[in-house]
Amino acid sequence: MDGHPSLLGETRHPTTRRVRQIWAIGGGKGGVGKSLLSSSLAISLSRTGHKVLAVDLDLGGANLHTTLGVDLPRQTLNDYFSERVSQISACVSPTSIPNLEFISGAQDSVSIANVPEAQKARFMNAIREVDADYVIFDLGAGTASHTLDFFLASDINLVTLLPEPTSIENGYRFLKSAYFRRLWLNPRLHGARQWIEIAMDAKNNEGIRSPSDLFRAATRDNPDLAAVMKAEIERFRPKLILNQVRTHSDIEIGFSVKTVCKKYFGIDMDYLGYLDYDSAVWQAIRRKRPVMLEFPNSKLVTSIDRLVDYLLKKHADQRSSIL
Repeated sequence: MDGHPSLLGETRHPTTRRVRQIWAIGGGKGGVGKSLLSSSLAISLSRTGHKVLAVDLDLGGANLHTTLGVDLPRQTLNDYFSERVSQISACVSPTSIPNLEFISGAQDSVSIANVPEAQKARFMNAIREVDADYVIFDLGAGTASHTLDFFLASDINLVTLLPEPTSIENGYRFLKSAYFRRLWLNPRLHGARQWIEIAMDAKNNEGIRSPSDLFRAATRDNPDLAAVMKAEIERFRPKLILNQVRTHSDIEIGFSVKTVCKKYFGIDMDYLGYLDYDSAVWQAIRRKRPVMLEFPNSKLVTSIDRLVDYLLKKHADQRSSIL
C-alpha cells in the first residue's frame, strides 16, 4: 500500500515518515489470541534493537496492558479521540521492556467505538510521526468500520484464527469485509460502488455471493473499471497466522484458508505459519506477565522470534528493491 493514497486519506511517503512500518493484528472472533500475539510480536521486535510502540485499538474492550504485564496508564486513546490531549505522544506509556512503549485503549467509553473519519485520519497521521521504528496495532474483534480501516491502513495486515469452525468462519467474514471495505474506500472505484454495495448484502437479488461474483459483474458493466478493481485486489496481501495448533490437520487448515482466499477472493494470502498450543500462555496470563518473559525457552517464543525475523527480512528485501 505504500506510495499511493491510503484508505484513510493521507498519502504514504515511507522514506520521509518516522515510522518504518505498522503491523496490524486482526481477526473476526474474540479469544483467538490477538492481544497475546500483538504483545509478543512487540516484545520480540523490541529485542532486535528497534524502537517499538504497541497500540491497543480494541476500543471499548482493551486488554493489551495485561499481556504486556503493565498497569493501566493515566491517559489512554480515549483522551486523544475526545481531544482532552492534543498530541498522541501524551498517551504513550513506558514498559519495563527496553525499546518498547505502548498506548492503552482501556477505560474507554462506549462512544469511542464510533470514531469519525476525520479522527481516524488524524490518528493515522500522528501515529506515523511517533518516535518509533515499528508500530503494532492490536485490533478488536469483528468487522466494525474503524477496525477494518485501521487494519487496511497498516503496512502489514496480519490475521489470526484458531483451528476451530467458528473461528475459521469468522475469519473468512473478517477477510471478506476487509476486502469489500478496501474496494469501497478506493477513490478510483467510486464508479463501481453500486456493485460493491450490492455485494456487501449477502441476500442481494443479483446473485453476487462472493468477491469473484462481484468482479464478474463489474467486468460486464465496465471492463476498464474492473481492471482497476483487479489491480487493487492484487495489492491486497493479508498474512495468516494459525494459533493454538495441536495436530498436523490443524496446520493444514492454514493452507486450506489460503486456497479458498485465492479461489473466491482472488487474493494471494501469505500463510506465515502457526503457533503451537502451549499451556505456558495461560500461566503467564494468570500471572499478568508477558509469555515472552515468563517462559523465554518455550516453543511459542521461538516461533514468535522466527516470525519477526521473517517479516523484518521481507521488509528489508522490499526496501532494497525500491532503492
